[in-house]
Amino acid sequence: MTLRELTTLYFSPTGTSRRIAEAVAEGIRHSNDIGYQCRDITFEAAPQREFPSDALLVAAVPVYGGHPAPLALERMKELRGHDTPAVVVVVYGNRAFDHAATELADLLAQQGFRTVAAGAFVGEHSYSTPATPVAAGRPDDRDLAEARLFGENIGAKLAGKGPEPVNVARLRTPRTPLLPLLRFISFVIGYRRRQKRHPLVLLPRTDAARCIHCGRCATGCPTGAITAGREELTDAAHCIRCCACVKSCPVGARSFETPFAAALARSFREPKPNVTLL
Repeated sequence: MTLRELTTLYFSPTGTSRRIAEAVAEGIRHSNDIGYQCRDITFEAAPQREFPSDALLVAAVPVYGGHPAPLALERMKELRGHDTPAVVVVVYGNRAFDHAATELADLLAQQGFRTVAAGAFVGEHSYSTPATPVAAGRPDDRDLAEARLFGENIGAKLAGKGPEPVNVARLRTPRTPLLPLLRFISFVIGYRRRQKRHPLVLLPRTDAARCIHCGRCATGCPTGAITAGREELTDAAHCIRCCACVKSCPVGARSFETPFAAALARSFREPKPNVTLL
């Protein structure tokens, strides 16, 4: 197959999906002199567009609760392919990506794309903090090198066998040791019971004494849940708990206190490898 163009599309509030997507695209372009464009849908929906059959789409999204970020899927709905090859990439915080890759591939199939490769890469969890680290610092240099190699292999596949589809359901989360997994499941069951009895809405908070009103949390919020000048407030109806505001604050004035952070840090300390399917 001769590729004519490559488009990278990503939803990436904290930058992990963006870095993986760009590395995959770099690998594809290593041996393919093709037109290239990058579309960031973190802050706005992708415009209506049709992709020809000799194009390639790389779609990268974070995993929230075992599913692709719902807002990411919403912002991809105007894309249309004509049996166009696509690469599905999901980025998860070292727990599990569950059916996220399959769900993303299914959406793209409904819109005229065929998935020819899929990958699940580990990125620092949105809830990770210095006190409760979960995949802290990932993707690291090794992860990005693996993403570039994945891209090179995709390019080689398309140049050789062509755009053969893959069964994305074969992409599985690497195994978690039994005891930490059972510990986390027990925590989730208990948490849900407590929420049923006494529902709590958890939101990122601002320490007013530390906030310098730089506005970074507002400009970095993908849903507009924070308003510049009123950074101490978070709109519960729009917040998706991506923690972009927490990670972008230059003085540590933003925080998100959730019992999930400690539970994740305890149960998923062992770094998981990235997995790919070609």
